[in-house]
Amino acid sequence: MLGLQSQFSQHVRVSLFSFEVFLCMGSIENGSSLLNQTEAHPSLPLPDAFLDFLKENGVDPSIYSASDSIPRYIRLKPGGESQLLELEAEIKCKPEKVVWLPGFFSIPPHIQIASSDVYRQGKIYGMDAASGAAVLALNVTPGDNVLDLCAAPGAKLCMLSDLLGSSGSLTGVDVARHRLAACRTMLQKYALGDRCRLFVADGTSFSLLPLRAHLDLKSNHEYGKKCSGAPVCNESKDVFKEWTPKRPWKERKKANKARNSTDSHLFPVATEPELIFYGRHSGVIGISKSELYQTGGLSKASDSGYDKVLVDAECTHDGSFRHIQKFEHWGWKTLQRRVLDAQRTDTLTHLQAKLLTNGFRLLTAGGSLVYSTCSLTVAQNEDVVEQFLATNPSAELREIDVAKNWPCRSGQIPKTLRFDPLTSQTSGLFIAKFVKLAS
Repeated sequence: MLGLQSQFSQHVRVSLFSFEVFLCMGSIENGSSLLNQTEAHPSLPLPDAFLDFLKENGVDPSIYSASDSIPRYIRLKPGGESQLLELEAEIKCKPEKVVWLPGFFSIPPHIQIASSDVYRQGKIYGMDAASGAAVLALNVTPGDNVLDLCAAPGAKLCMLSDLLGSSGSLTGVDVARHRLAACRTMLQKYALGDRCRLFVADGTSFSLLPLRAHLDLKSNHEYGKKCSGAPVCNESKDVFKEWTPKRPWKERKKANKARNSTDSHLFPVATEPELIFYGRHSGVIGISKSELYQTGGLSKASDSGYDKVLVDAECTHDGSFRHIQKFEHWGWKTLQRRVLDAQRTDTLTHLQAKLLTNGFRLLTAGGSLVYSTCSLTVAQNEDVVEQFLATNPSAELREIDVAKNWPCRSGQIPKTLRFDPLTSQTSGLFIAKFVKLAS
């Protein structure tokens, strides 16, 4: 791979970000001619090293020329269709229904929703349609016990919770505490946390199974309510009570000490799972910490593991044109370090394989797992899938039934799917679905 060049293509001097702003300012005629110029030259306004990276990985660089035409997507809370008129009045445009993805709507790319009342009040979500497709591919049904192994930043976690409704359980895991705290904030904003628990943990070694024995038991919840009164509860102080963000000073100090003692690496590893949120119907209230932290072996997981697992793995994010645009401001040397560096890419593929393997280990027999990344490289997608299948005979790659009308194309392995800006009018995303066969 060539070193990062300091100059952009001599043919095109306009950055992706500036190009999008230029079009949004209304210069449509000039913008169209610029688009034609961009399409005429294969060397887009990107560093030569990144173009080489795309070429080596079989990615068509022209996908980045479509940034001006890719809409933004929003998702409504179930039953929230009445909010559309309010949103339309605020943003002064009509959201278009995404016919292939229930609950999703598209709006022009320059429209911002963060300042709208319907967004601030938790009535709509900002979420790319491809990400929604990855969640829908899991076919979550009420009553499922679901694991989101790489939960941050939380949009998929919220959609999973909406699909579960008032039954089942949802466990979110992420290695970065501050990112998982953002997930917790989203759950609270959208009032979705009743059946959820969040753990700061290393997804490659997380081993806690769903609390099936405690879910949906009224007596357990009543016990938790009794214990929250302290004087009438004779059980150990280690029994979980109603969750509160206010923790005792000694507990906070102990947690901070444990975090500070952990070495800082590219992917920091939590020494043990840290429960930072749990809902009143998550099965946690009323049990002891020893019960919560019982780990499950491979045989136990096959009988009482998770019904559905989502592994939306850390990746180079090269499929997200909005992410690539950010390097205009971060600096292209940052692109070299975060995306093009061979050592980092090798580390990522190793991490992705371990996340996929562990997520599958925690899956119950007959359960489904979806592996996805927002990279378009073969190394982080098809290669990871092939290596995984070669070492896991109980894993079967399955067709994604709901994808029959999706605007995507097949991956290099049959039954896998790829979204990209040109084909799908979304960010880039790879999706593969597995089922765990009974032994």
